[in-house]
Amino acid sequence: MRVIGIDPGTVTTGYGVVDEKDHRLSYVASGSITTAARQSLPKRLKKIYDELVDLIRTQNPTAVVVENTFVSKNFQSALKLGQAHGIALLAAEACGLPVYECMPTEVKLAVVGYGAARKDQVESMVGRLLNLKTPPDSHHAADALAVAICYLHSAKIRALTNLSAENRGMPARRSCPL
Repeated sequence: MRVIGIDPGTVTTGYGVVDEKDHRLSYVASGSITTAARQSLPKRLKKIYDELVDLIRTQNPTAVVVENTFVSKNFQSALKLGQAHGIALLAAEACGLPVYECMPTEVKLAVVGYGAARKDQVESMVGRLLNLKTPPDSHHAADALAVAICYLHSAKIRALTNLSAENRGMPARRSCPL
């Protein structure tokens, strides 16, 4: 199974591609989509969309997982972040892929074992889990890899939950179970 994790942002959107085979995680790719802060927001969102669609088509994942961040300190920042989040969801949907969302605390819990872990702790564990010789090029890329790892770690739970739901005649879930 190949998953793309996305850490959305209007200036920098991180992405991370991780494979899981025989219960082993392996690093495929990671990086950042950067936009010029002086550009208009619509142009930045279009660039993010276009590059995410290209990435999805190139990497051919089975799912896309987007970090769902809530920022309460600054309304304008929260609004822009929400727009970048929506663009990531749209790119996955436009490519016909299932898309899931995970909260930062869920990601930290799945990767580090502590929902309030610091960024350096997340980055360190991502490196260990993926056997990276060098850390990802940015904390946005590390966060995106962590989002993908979170999804893959929950795959067994999700499969069991879906199977038991189907056995009871209920529809399978399509959201991150953590």
